[in-house]
Amino acid sequence: MTEKEYNECVELYADNVYRFILKNLRQEEDARDVVQSAFEKLWKNRQNVETEKSKSYLFTIAYHQMIDHLRKVKRIHLQEEFREEARVSATPAHHLKKALEEALSRLNETQRSLVLLKDYEGYSYSEIGQITGLNESQVKVYLHRARIQLKNYLVKLENLI
Repeated sequence: MTEKEYNECVELYADNVYRFILKNLRQEEDARDVVQSAFEKLWKNRQNVETEKSKSYLFTIAYHQMIDHLRKVKRIHLQEEFREEARVSATPAHHLKKALEEALSRLNETQRSLVLLKDYEGYSYSEIGQITGLNESQVKVYLHRARIQLKNYLVKLENLI
């Protein structure tokens, strides 16, 4: 990968990678740090990366950086997570979005990542498998279970009120 191809990769995929990481971490600063480290690793390894595979390579690096970050945060987590429930909004769309975010937050890291990669980013099962290190069958099974959990949470009326 040349410097020009690297810069094109940044232009094409930076927003997608950031959005994926932000949906998982829900912290803008942490998401920016993870994305920056992913692009830094891509830059260091650009000689070994084929341009056609740069998107998959980048998402793989970002995914692993995110998992490392989550593990680190779990070990040193000292303060309570700020809950936005104190803020009130009367719009139905806000309530639905909040319910979906809450449902996603109840999934484990792997399930949440799979749902976001498949349903938000549009990756195929095999691409998700390459990014996460799972085989295609595992991706399908974990994704199916995650969707069942989401459905079970979202169909309960008390979760939407």
